[in-house]
Amino acid sequence: MQRAVIVLPTYNEAENVAVLLPRIFARQEEIPSHELHVLVVDDSSPDGTADVVRAMMADNPNIHLISGRKKGLGEAYKRGFRHALDTLDPDLILEMDADLQHDPAMLPVFIDLARHGFSLVIGSRFALGGSTPNFSLRRRAISLLGNWMLRFMGGLPPIRDCTSGFRCIKADLIRKCDLSFLSTKGYSFQSSLLFELIRNQARVIEVPIVFPDRISGKSKLSFADQSEFLLNIFKIRFRKSEEFLTFSAVGASGVVVNLGIYTLLTRSVGAPLEIASPVAIELSIIWNFLLNNVLTFRKRASEASFRTRFIRFHVVAGIAGVVNYAILLLLARGLGLWDIGSNLVGIGFGVLVNYFLNSRWTWRESCIPSCGDRAGQLPPQSS
Repeated sequence: MQRAVIVLPTYNEAENVAVLLPRIFARQEEIPSHELHVLVVDDSSPDGTADVVRAMMADNPNIHLISGRKKGLGEAYKRGFRHALDTLDPDLILEMDADLQHDPAMLPVFIDLARHGFSLVIGSRFALGGSTPNFSLRRRAISLLGNWMLRFMGGLPPIRDCTSGFRCIKADLIRKCDLSFLSTKGYSFQSSLLFELIRNQARVIEVPIVFPDRISGKSKLSFADQSEFLLNIFKIRFRKSEEFLTFSAVGASGVVVNLGIYTLLTRSVGAPLEIASPVAIELSIIWNFLLNNVLTFRKRASEASFRTRFIRFHVVAGIAGVVNYAILLLLARGLGLWDIGSNLVGIGFGVLVNYFLNSRWTWRESCIPSCGDRAGQLPPQSS
């Protein structure tokens, strides 16, 4: 039988962990394929959380405990992942909060999906069928805004709940990941880890869950956590910059094509700039599309066909081309500046918009499947 190890970070969760661990192991009979283990990673809780766990370990050899200095949620998870991989030989590693907000009844669902080909299963509060019944309007708005920012500004794919801390991950997938750069002090760790898992070709599915308020104990979310979350969005975008750099390199080659053809037509053929510029723009659009398709976005599982991508790219590049053309006419004809320099300025204005629209539309990745998207299948469960 294979092992599924639940990594459970704790800090002052003595009351909750005493309730949660029996609920977890009560689900073992529903999971014949995997033996459940729980690894509690306690940050030297002053309320005696570790003592409660040790007492339970005497009766259950599948409960494990490691302790350390309090350095944040992410650091606790990283210690837990390393210990689990080094000593427990897991097939699956699960993330779960100790505050009773994550329902152990979902464990059989998560593990069954992992057995059927999904290397990352996310318990999603915001997928169709998920809910946050006790969230205030303000708290829900902040959560939705944070997820939107991670997708829109951080460049994560269309996952509805990027910050969920209830996940099931193939251990082999975690072994491929570089966890050294991940944010560790607060809850931004979850979005950092998500990006790293996706970067290593995770096959993702979201499962709707009900996320109630904690019953006892205090939330660990602080202003520092929120600040780190915002900084982490830019950190993720920077780490994703390989794609943008490739896009820029392709764009630079397109500039050469554009200016080369423009110069050839105006200097050698004698064509007026009003004709030469549109022809040069059109040919550079085709050039850029072909290179971006085989280089920049080659790893994306785009939802669109080759023909659709070509049309979309043409529309986006056409918008940039109109801006290019308008600036050229303004600077060269209106202000009497050097035409090639004016053309170069026009090209530069379109680069960022070009990348943004093509990344978010032309090569938009296929939507992450959600169990809640299929009516009647795997509704949210509650114990």
